[in-house]
Amino acid sequence: MSIMEEEELEFSDDLEAILHLSPEVQLAIEQVFPSQDPLDRADFNAVEYINTLFPTEQSLANIDDVVNKIRLKIRRLDDNIRMVVRGQTNVGQDGRQALEEAQKAIQQLFGKIKDIKDKAEKSEQMVKEITRDIKQLDHAKRHLTTSITTLNHLHMLAGGVDSLEAMTRRRQYGEVANLLQGVVNVLEHFQKYMGIPQIRQLSERVKAAQSELGAQILADFEESFPSQGSKKPGGPSNVLRDACLVANVLDPRIKQEIIKKFIRQHLSEYLVLFQENQDVAWLDKIDRRYAWIKRQLVDYEEKYGRMFPGEWFMTERIAVEFLYTYAFCKCETLY
Repeated sequence: MSIMEEEELEFSDDLEAILHLSPEVQLAIEQVFPSQDPLDRADFNAVEYINTLFPTEQSLANIDDVVNKIRLKIRRLDDNIRMVVRGQTNVGQDGRQALEEAQKAIQQLFGKIKDIKDKAEKSEQMVKEITRDIKQLDHAKRHLTTSITTLNHLHMLAGGVDSLEAMTRRRQYGEVANLLQGVVNVLEHFQKYMGIPQIRQLSERVKAAQSELGAQILADFEESFPSQGSKKPGGPSNVLRDACLVANVLDPRIKQEIIKKFIRQHLSEYLVLFQENQDVAWLDKIDRRYAWIKRQLVDYEEKYGRMFPGEWFMTERIAVEFLYTYAFCKCETLY
């Protein structure tokens, strides 16, 4: 055997080793590229294939045509292989170009994202500055509103104190009742500002006006209903009715003193009529005591029922005071 034939035999063996594919790969190829050509079969046998082409000796007469067809098929396969190889070459070039374009696009996209991030950070900083400014403006607005409200209250307090002092001197109790409550309410807003001399002075003036009102109202009731002597003729005055409204706003002790003085004066006649040396003072005439208190209650309702506020319950107070202080104690002395 010549050297060339040995080389061709080795090349054939190497080529056969290279073209030998695993069953899994061969099955995948058949599924992707199905073919009925015997040359594409994995178990292709050249001898069987030639015997199929030339089954008899007479068929060898067509050997030239068969060879030409095989050569034509080989050329077509070579052409297809060249086209595929060239296509793969172009695909590689296109792939590199696409990869470069993708990298450029990624760089551009990264740049745009960075710009958006920078703009977002600037916007966030701007929003923080705007929010800080808004908060400052809101604090300023709140302080300004508080200052205006405080100034209005101070103006109302100063004017109210002046009016209160003037009305007190003129005994305009009807106007004083409403004004005093308003002044007291406004003064409550200035409790935390009592360290300011002007505010402290206004507060002292209000307290002085309250004290003066209390003493003045007690003096008016004492004059109208003296502790000693009989009641003055005539009904109650509107001044005393308004004075009761003022007493509701003053120290509760003023109200209690008015009630105490009036009831004591209203029941003072009882001590005179039912002294121990009087005939009507005996226990068998006790019905006269209750008849007397009944007349006194009716007299109170007719003359003084509208002078005292309803929430003072003066009728009930008179009855209770009579029972527990006058009638009860007096009856005990009869046993």
